[in-house]
Amino acid sequence: MTQTGQYLGSYRLLNIVGNGRTCQVWEAMNDALNSRFALKVLPPDYAHDKQQLGLLRHEFAVGHDLKHPNVIQTFEFDTSRKLPFLSLEYFGPSNLKQLILQGPDRIAYLAQKIIQQAAEGLSYVHQQGWLHRDIKPNNYLVDAKGNVKLIDFALGERRSGFFGRLFHRQSKVQGTRSYMSPEQIRRESLDPRADLYSFGCLVQELVTGKPPFTGNSEGELLNKHLKSQPPSLEGLNRNVTTEFSQLIKRTLAKDPKARPESMAAFLEEMRGKSIFRVKPKEQGTGASG
Repeated sequence: MTQTGQYLGSYRLLNIVGNGRTCQVWEAMNDALNSRFALKVLPPDYAHDKQQLGLLRHEFAVGHDLKHPNVIQTFEFDTSRKLPFLSLEYFGPSNLKQLILQGPDRIAYLAQKIIQQAAEGLSYVHQQGWLHRDIKPNNYLVDAKGNVKLIDFALGERRSGFFGRLFHRQSKVQGTRSYMSPEQIRRESLDPRADLYSFGCLVQELVTGKPPFTGNSEGELLNKHLKSQPPSLEGLNRNVTTEFSQLIKRTLAKDPKARPESMAAFLEEMRGKSIFRVKPKEQGTGASG
């Protein structure tokens, strides 16, 4: 059983900050370096699971060469210990999903910064030749000042060139259903605009508290991504500007060709737009929201 105070290699486990079905994330200390790290650990039941080991190895392969202020740093993949683990930059325990669940109004004053940094991190990943394929609020860490780090490259995939798209083989549907692009659901060849669609879903949730589509079943939810038009941001939040609402509407287009052509293009458009008509103020400091 993994526990506080246990050592994994050079790392002393301090606190568990994430506990999923197949992995745990620990805050850990490397005493020799006097530095904190995040360790993504396979617990005993999955320590020898080939699929989970493969995902952890792939996450390291994608992440270890990525160097950007809005992308989590990946340092080490270790299978020589009793429990395999991935060591990562420690950036605090809070992800964007957790903050949204506290109420979107509470972080509205940080929304512009969060969206810009999140987009810059993803744009960099695309420029390095990778697709993320699982963009969602859970996969962005956010600190108290609104600084952002993109995490979790387990589903990362190399961008295909022309011939790769021409001879694309269908694979199983992978991703998180509330944020998956129509082409991802159809198991088509993907380009960065698939991540852009997922990013649009994330932005809608950040600004309104809900992703664009929900469903009573998996099939109903996926069918909405394929066929239903998302509600406008303006209609759900009257403080959102028409210009920004229209940008997110295009980002959520069913046809990838109707979306901005890249994350860099999205950023360029966003820089000239305000998200809110009236700039939100921080709550809980005597300021009105």
